[in-house]
Amino acid sequence: MNSQILPGATLGMLGGGQLGRMFTVAAQTMGYKVVVLDPDTNSPAGIIADQHICAAYDDQQALSEMADLCAAVTTEFENIPAQTLAFLEQKTTVRPSSKALAQTQNRNVEKQFIASLGIATAPFLPIRSRDDIAQADGTIGFPAILKVATFGYDGKGQVPCDSLDDVYIAFDALGEKECVLEQRIKLDREVSVVLARSETGSVTNFPVAENVHINGILHSTTVPASVSSEQSEKAIQMANQIAQGLGYIGTMAVEFFVSTDGDIIANEIAPRPHNSGHYTLDACRTSQFEQQVRMLCGLPSGDCDLVTPVIMINILGDVWGNTQPNWDSLLTEPNVKLHLYGKQEARVGRKMGHFNVLAADTASAMAQADRLFDALQGE
Repeated sequence: MNSQILPGATLGMLGGGQLGRMFTVAAQTMGYKVVVLDPDTNSPAGIIADQHICAAYDDQQALSEMADLCAAVTTEFENIPAQTLAFLEQKTTVRPSSKALAQTQNRNVEKQFIASLGIATAPFLPIRSRDDIAQADGTIGFPAILKVATFGYDGKGQVPCDSLDDVYIAFDALGEKECVLEQRIKLDREVSVVLARSETGSVTNFPVAENVHINGILHSTTVPASVSSEQSEKAIQMANQIAQGLGYIGTMAVEFFVSTDGDIIANEIAPRPHNSGHYTLDACRTSQFEQQVRMLCGLPSGDCDLVTPVIMINILGDVWGNTQPNWDSLLTEPNVKLHLYGKQEARVGRKMGHFNVLAADTASAMAQADRLFDALQGE
């Protein structure tokens, strides 16, 4: 077992987006230095890190520099090449491992791994060529959705399909890249479980979160989720089983569908902190980012209890328009916490920040959140 990495040490973050930024804040608050490797000179994490190595993720000279500087290295998103982590593993501590990351980078590999654990997924079929599409006839019910197997996120690279003909058209439109065809679930709601797993294999769970997506991008997260205690326990048990199966060390999330029949069906693994865990920054005793630091450094888990009901609302570039959003509408509310990510340019669909509404119950929190989101966009 590795010895603990204590404050004063330097930690490495592969990726400079908002998740890396919030990790950096948590690590620096606890007394660590942070080195970020990201090719963007203005990356949100890079501009606040103690050092920013501005280089590509496969630049071995830059990776060697990072390994020399850092007692341990982690990542903020799953599209970092697994080979990058494998290279770093020869030189320093890396969590999660390249092996765990590789299992989550391809939707077909990921779904086959989940199914191998005996955990339910939506019926799916790998589509690697046009010839594979015919196999869907009679095996995948419609409506369905065709998703690219790699590098898809926030609804990108996904096409709804109502027939076999639609699948052929969608496969061509996606550039005949490797895809997965998934049968659409009769959906009641979507939930997620954010957890932290230590190097000793102990798992700590945050409360189950209920999520609403708009155009494939997370819009709101509600905690506590409006699911039964049995459903909540089942989702947590399945998420923990996935973490154990991966031999995962760090913070991770699993997204689930809840069907209209009440079944819990695994959708996706996120081998990192997750957008639906941002509520933990203000509503839990320990945030998902502090947990990421703790797991990386071999420290005990923090307390993940929920202190107050909460609604998290994403702020996308869409709300900017030609002006700045009406920040005063948020900042005049004492129970609202605003988090902006320091991104230089607001673009439609780009995650620019979020706010958390803390209230005595989720119904009043949601009413306030909806009102504030409308006010934020101004005229």
